[in-house]
Amino acid sequence: MIDKKQVLGLVPARGASKRIPNKNLKELCGKPLIAYTIETAKKSKYLDRIITSTESEEIAAIARSYGSEVPFMRPHELAGDDITDFPVFIHALSWLKDHEDYIPDIIVQLRPTSPLRTAEHIDQAIELLHAHPEADSVRTVAQPEQTPYKMYSVASSGFLEPLIHVEGEKESFNLPGHRLPKTYKHVGYVDVMWHRTLMEKGQMTGDNIMPLILEKAYTGINSPDDFEYYTYLIENHGR
Repeated sequence: MIDKKQVLGLVPARGASKRIPNKNLKELCGKPLIAYTIETAKKSKYLDRIITSTESEEIAAIARSYGSEVPFMRPHELAGDDITDFPVFIHALSWLKDHEDYIPDIIVQLRPTSPLRTAEHIDQAIELLHAHPEADSVRTVAQPEQTPYKMYSVASSGFLEPLIHVEGEKESFNLPGHRLPKTYKHVGYVDVMWHRTLMEKGQMTGDNIMPLILEKAYTGINSPDDFEYYTYLIENHGR
């Protein structure tokens, strides 16, 4: 809770992962991937509840064993590859309202694929949204390895075409990096939104998104190579 506002941490963890079967249960340095997220969430100063949304009974059992609530099972139709976060969150919030009359003010999205987040990341994101009631949400971002101002698409002609331009510069893709606008990538460590953003605006993040800029952040785990890299990071640098 922050300033009498209820804060829900929601962990979306489907079992039907195709690129890495049972990804959320795959062991990373001796424990299931999802365990890192739940253990970190439990250290937050503000999270009142931690709930895992899953269609998998196995994930539900592991999530409970590490301290997450699993008061409902996600419908299988909301666990496919093409399902976005929004209907998953609407299902969770609707179930909690209908069955428990529970309506949190703030919802925190905690992806299991970001095991290097800290409780401080979670709390900073919550504090930032609370301090900016005019915002719809907060997203954790970091500077990308390469600016999109030096990226291209391939036109129908077969030639490269700059992805974006700097106004007034003929070949802005050839400018040195310090002369290009700063850009940020979404790293997904923590996303925080008001209940009204989801339920009233019908959007996941809304129009007014506050950035929580992280100096150092890693892309989430999405491939077997990522598991190897994260194993190296945790074993050599700690968590």
